[in-house]
This record gives sequence, C-alpha cells and structure tokens, in this order.
Amino acid sequence: MEGVAQVRRFNRVVTQRVGALDDHFLSRDRPLGEARLLWEIGPEGCDVRSLRARLGLDSGYVSRLLRSLESARLVKVERAAHDGRVFTARLTARGLKERELLDRRSDALAGSLLEPLNEKQRDRLVAAMGDVERLLTAGLVKIEPRDPGDPQAQYCLEEYVRDIDRRFDGGWDPSRSISADPHELRPPAGLLLVASLASEPIGCGALKFHDREPTEIKRMWVAPSARGLGVGRRLLIELEAEAAARGMSRVVRLETNGSLFEAIALYRSAGYREVPAFNDEPYAHHWFEKRLRRAAQPSSAARRARPSA
Repeated sequence: MEGVAQVRRFNRVVTQRVGALDDHFLSRDRPLGEARLLWEIGPEGCDVRSLRARLGLDSGYVSRLLRSLESARLVKVERAAHDGRVFTARLTARGLKERELLDRRSDALAGSLLEPLNEKQRDRLVAAMGDVERLLTAGLVKIEPRDPGDPQAQYCLEEYVRDIDRRFDGGWDPSRSISADPHELRPPAGLLLVASLASEPIGCGALKFHDREPTEIKRMWVAPSARGLGVGRRLLIELEAEAAARGMSRVVRLETNGSLFEAIALYRSAGYREVPAFNDEPYAHHWFEKRLRRAAQPSSAARRARPSA
C-alpha cells in the first residue's frame, strides 16, 4: 500500500534528520528520550502519571529514564504530601541549566532544517509541518463511552455548561432547558461518549433513547484547544453509529442555538435537515433531523470500552 510506504519513508527521513537515532542527542550525553523528558517536566515540575500519559510511554520505560536523569543529578522525584501514590518529577538547578541548553540547541537544529531552503520552500515546509502535526494529533484522539459520574465525563459536561452559558445571549439556565441528567445518559436510557487526547478530556456527546421515538443527540462539546482536529465530526459519527445499533428508531434529532454557528455548519454538512420545532426547548433556534440509512457499527475502540448497562 503506497500510503503506508510513504509514511515509513517520512518516518525514516525525520528520525535521521532530527538525530533521533543518536545516543548523544544534540551532542549531549543522553538519547532523545531523556532529553524529551527533561523538556516535558519543565520548570514547574510534572507528576509522573501525567508524563506517561502525555508521551504515551509505559511506566517501566519512564521509570528507567527518570532513574538515569536522577543519577545524572538533573531530576529529583518526590512523593506528593497529599497522596503517597502520586510522584512528582522536578528539575534540579543543574537540570534547569541542561534544559535551557537543550532548548537553544533545539532551536538551532530547527533553524538548520530551514536554512538551506529558499523562502518559498521554507514556507511550504512550515505549512506542511503544521498540517502533519494537526493530522497526527487528530489520529491520537480516542472516543470511548463513559459513565456520567466519571471525572473526565463530569469535566466535559461542566465545560459544556460554561461554554454555552458564555455564548448564549443572556446566558443559559439548565433548569429551563430540556434535561439531560446523568441518569438519562446511562444505558439503557442513554449513552455518553468522551473524546480524549493524551488521556486528557477534550470533548463529549450524548444520546437519549426513547423506545420507538427518534433518539436525541445532546451535550455536544469540543474544547477550544481541540477545535480544528475533526473531533466534533468524529463524535457525531460515533453517536450515529451507537444510535443505529441501540435505538429502536433509525431517526436522530437535535436542537441547537443560533449562536452555535460551527455546530450548525457541522450538522448541515453531515446530512441533517432542518425541520419544524419538535419540542419546546426555549433556547433553540434550529431543529434538525437525520434518518440513518443503515445500522452502522460503533468503532472497535468504543465497543471494547462500552460500559455495562
């Protein structure tokens, strides 16, 4: 497959060009993994669990890297006073100086990639790198069913409330709106999906099932930092698949406020047609409906992570 072959060629060029194969990355006495860990710990320090999640590394490998950095007197790992199960990595004074040096040399390496190129080529390369970064980041997003009481689910639902309260003219009072309470978003009454990136929640979407009546789509939200990665569209596709697989009706419905113009554009581009008001939601300006043509299957990741009813 040509696409796979191109990705492998790209990986080989990048790893060689940035020095990832060198045990003395940026001419220092450590490989890229240790240098990257120093950068991620940062001046403020970072708990070890967050480091593992952010870098996608297993605990054993991160522990080995930290031990090596500790023996070089660049890092100190301390047990948190509030929770003995939490460990925090902090840079020593020597580690801070090493990080500053690596930062300068990283800037120089980045400059060396651009320097041989003319202005047009530099612009093309920088733009292409931005596209690759966004697409690779989008590919790391995971979407899984979560119980509404899960901390990540609660975070998303709370951010949803803050977001629409800020964007609606006059704010938003949940007590006046059609409900989507936790018990309504648990199987078999409903379902909540959470999108995450590097183990951090970045979006959500929910369903409310109504026997043979159309399924409702509720609580669609994507964090501002994740917008532009296609998370909203992926959530919508997964919700539709779940609705087709679980709901008695093949019709899905939703209502939305006129100020949520990105959401309106998403629904229209995904095949939703505007219909007359089918409920008395006081904050809605638009009502949409879509007939699901076939019983699409949820993604394999969502099926594996599906909670029991």
